Amino acid sequence: MKIRVERDSLADAVAWVARSLPSRPPVPVLGGVLLDATAADGADSASGLTVSGFDYEVSATVNVPATIADEGRTLVSGRLLADITKALPAQPVEISVDGARVAITCGSAKFSLPTMPVEDYPSLPAMPQHAGEAAGEVFGQAVSQVAVAAGKDDTLPMLTGVRVEIAGDKLTLVATDRFRLAMREFEWKPSGDVEDAAVLVPARTLADAAKALGSSGRTVELALSSGDGLLGLSGSGRRATTRLLDAEFPRYRQLLPNEQSSSAIIAVAPLVEAIKRVSLVAERGTQVRLEFADGGLRLSAGGDDEGSAEEELPVEFTGDPVTIAFNPAYLQDGLAALHADRAELSFTTPNRPALIKPVGEDGEVTPGYLYLLMPVRLPG
Repeated sequence: MKIRVERDSLADAVAWVARSLPSRPPVPVLGGVLLDATAADGADSASGLTVSGFDYEVSATVNVPATIADEGRTLVSGRLLADITKALPAQPVEISVDGARVAITCGSAKFSLPTMPVEDYPSLPAMPQHAGEAAGEVFGQAVSQVAVAAGKDDTLPMLTGVRVEIAGDKLTLVATDRFRLAMREFEWKPSGDVEDAAVLVPARTLADAAKALGSSGRTVELALSSGDGLLGLSGSGRRATTRLLDAEFPRYRQLLPNEQSSSAIIAVAPLVEAIKRVSLVAERGTQVRLEFADGGLRLSAGGDDEGSAEEELPVEFTGDPVTIAFNPAYLQDGLAALHADRAELSFTTPNRPALIKPVGEDGEVTPGYLYLLMPVRLPG
């Protein structure tokens, strides 16, 4: 194999593929990145380099334009190749294979890496059946808004995923870690024969793929095979597949409050800054108290035996006064995920979950996204 490729395209492709690789692969080849150089074989095809990674759970593939002098395939350490391509100068990169080593030359920089046996590398999975497509920017934002609430405890796999519900021309994404829940609904274009379904996708994998594919003006294509337990995403010359989680997602809709006793509309940025300041005196995970009354919000943290802080902010408040407490990190996550200048916080009682929703410029709640947050029990 002997090729010439632009440094930025190569570095971006290798970095994205390497992120999907396991940090501790069970066998060395699963930590490798496969480089496959193919020359054009006709007017309808183009020369290019395919960069791939696969560990039997997640696959990632990127097509990169390249000048092919000699076709071929080689397998090298993904993490090392990502570090090298990121550090290369902004000049074209030449890659060639000689026996059991691959040479990388860029300007005056030269690297020689050992290769791994390509014949031991597993075959990449085929994309499942096309299910539909969504606007890249909408899909990327929706996944980021929801994935923030997914759990990270692998002993509870049902909480480490994002539930994807297909119902006609509507997609619903949901995630929860028991302490908060995020849900986003948006429209998409299903294929003519796609059936309504609900699947559980690993949150980290979905978030990484959506971030790379969900650029403005692009389209993300979704492919699904419930029988094979596989979800595929593609767009912008990139493709990713992931195994679905075989776990029962909690019955989340019964957690959503049907009524509220009070609500407040408040500017997001000042509230976030106030939470950061007040929580400086709170130990990690300690609560921040919020006292809502007519026209005002009082934030406080700490106590008599430690430092204390408080701050007041104006709010548009309606309903019964309420004093409620939250984990400050979870509260900030929810406010950041709104992507709005103002938020509505609605309550039933201090011991019941609160709802946080974005508010548009017209002063009305923007439909489609909600963040449910469990309160921390107040002393006494």
